Amino acid sequence: MKHTGLIFILLSALVLSACGPRQQGEEEAAAGQLTTTGLLSETHQEFFRNLQGLCGKSFRGEQIFRSHHAPGWEEYEMVMHVEVCEEGRILIPFHLGEDRSRTWMFLVEDGSLRLRHDHRHPDGTPEDESLYGGYADDTGTAFVQHFPADLYTAELIDGGGGNIWTIGFDEALTRFTYRLERDGEKRLRVDFDLTEPL
Repeated sequence: MKHTGLIFILLSALVLSACGPRQQGEEEAAAGQLTTTGLLSETHQEFFRNLQGLCGKSFRGEQIFRSHHAPGWEEYEMVMHVEVCEEGRILIPFHLGEDRSRTWMFLVEDGSLRLRHDHRHPDGTPEDESLYGGYADDTGTAFVQHFPADLYTAELIDGGGGNIWTIGFDEALTRFTYRLERDGEKRLRVDFDLTEPL
């Protein structure tokens, strides 16, 4: 009888410890399980899958347009590297000549598709203006998505609240385009040739 009581106490303690608060790593793992493309709308899922089709490849780009608001990039070699493709996130470092500071992040956050721009110094520390972007709206297609600036971007970048990033492919999946507008004015367009991976 005493043994039965002791076993009951030990089992109760095990159950209670299993139901106790999670450690930080466990919480992050649980959150990662929820961060899946299945939470996205069908159109956003299709766009994400098109991005996944580029995984492990690099492509050369060229500046199509740059407004007078910033120096042009014509003299730089531009290459996008689709390096990290995981459930819920795709990371694309964008190299501008020797500048390796930029990474485009396509993320599943809060059940939506989100674009962030990760800017880092050579030592890996974040720049002052980093992680800006926005959530895809509902006007896009499987080939093209529009990302109006979010509140964080509006507070971080002077005038950035008027930004809209348009990211996409032609329907033949031979060209990838990164485009920025601010308050309806064209600011930047870079095209990448998908027919000749590097």
